[in-house]
Amino acid sequence: MEFTESRLLQGLPKQFFANLVAKVNAKVATGADVINLGQGNPDKPTPEYIVEATQKWVADPATHKYSRFRGLPAFKKAAADFYEEKYGACFNPEKEVAILGGSKIGLVELPWALMNPGDTLLLPDPGYPDYLSGAALGKVKYETYPLKEENYFLPNLNDIPKEVAERAKLIYVNYPNNPTGAVATPGFYEQLVAWAKKYHVGVISDFAYGALGFDGKTPISFMQTPGAKEVGIEFYTYSKTFNMAGWRIAFAVGNRDIIEALNLIQDHLFVSLFPALQYAAIDAITDPRRDRAIQENVARYQERRDAFIQAAERIGWHPIVPGGTFYTYMPVPKGYTSQSFADLLLDKTAVAVAPANGFGQHGEGYVRIGLLIEPERLVEAVERIGNLHLFD
Repeated sequence: MEFTESRLLQGLPKQFFANLVAKVNAKVATGADVINLGQGNPDKPTPEYIVEATQKWVADPATHKYSRFRGLPAFKKAAADFYEEKYGACFNPEKEVAILGGSKIGLVELPWALMNPGDTLLLPDPGYPDYLSGAALGKVKYETYPLKEENYFLPNLNDIPKEVAERAKLIYVNYPNNPTGAVATPGFYEQLVAWAKKYHVGVISDFAYGALGFDGKTPISFMQTPGAKEVGIEFYTYSKTFNMAGWRIAFAVGNRDIIEALNLIQDHLFVSLFPALQYAAIDAITDPRRDRAIQENVARYQERRDAFIQAAERIGWHPIVPGGTFYTYMPVPKGYTSQSFADLLLDKTAVAVAPANGFGQHGEGYVRIGLLIEPERLVEAVERIGNLHLFD
């Protein structure tokens, strides 16, 4: 017997990262020493204090039952306390916090929860490709707004046509930004709150890289902005902050109507997270060793960023210096597209990069570099690229 996928599944966008991984794996299969700068997966282990806490909670039989549907009250309180401590933003744990199995789940399911077929969603271009999956699954229309280098990869809200703004129900923003590494400013977030109130648009802040800021600067949260809680929510994930990508732990905070919709759809899809993981998540953000673990992670990425940038400058490849994330956004040389340049590097130098047109049409002309290997290998990758003399 054969079974045909539903039209809903057939209408999903192609997985950009799956195609990238397939190309890298094919090159590795030839025996090449591939330096993979195209990935976005933290390369270091989860801090030991979190691992130890998890082992303790997993061994406790009391954690082996179903969780409460909407998560442990203690986890929601810890998340609210964390935001008050770090960002000065206050939330009611029961009404303004949602527990998630990774922030991707929330970002993709949110259009189902808050939008109707035909409603309009505003998405950044370039932006995280899975935002498009949420639009497709929710059967909603989407419009994109460009992130341009000349505006430091912040949107110019005044350039969004009035008729589009009036149709929009939600807008997604992501700072520190994937793929550009740009960071938001207080002024931009103040403008965003005013714009959202003017057009009655909900703001969805994807704060996945919230802990990763460079040059001694901590990225700001959208929720620090006066009025932010009135107009939107913010997703915070453990994946990047604590090198816990495979653990799938996150939470959202903010507007109680949006949080309730998020909780309600999850009532039908999940029974929250494994309780032991929730207790470990509490320990991760309340243990006194938390800040040191985060600082070590940031210092590691800063060292890698600086090593890569210095090596790139030596071959005449001028970087766009990131303010956050663990990426560097790089222009392609004249005569190449993002894809043709990425293919050339993989073929001729065994260096894999992510062509930024995979993040949207305004990513054309750039590639994304992942700072997820040691500095020596980053420098080696640049030296290999330099041997092609594309920037002479």
